[in-house]
Amino acid sequence: MPPTAEEWLAEFAAALGRPAPHPDEVKAVLELASVAAHGSERRAAPVACWLAALAGRPPREARELAQALSEGAPPPGPAPPDH
Repeated sequence: MPPTAEEWLAEFAAALGRPAPHPDEVKAVLELASVAAHGSERRAAPVACWLAALAGRPPREARELAQALSEGAPPPGPAPPDH
């Protein structure tokens, strides 16, 4: 029997040298993926999550940006750098 998603993600995180994601983090990423998949094609979902990670944006913030884009609103510009 294959591992559960949670088991697989924990093993993948360990292989990357990272802690396993908290269930709330997984939920936030899945919500972002859902918005991207429904706002475009399904294949937009993993790439949107990857882009959010590259940009250093938290999944919930990225979901809000994706939702605005999906609703036809221009998303706000990049967040100012932390000082």
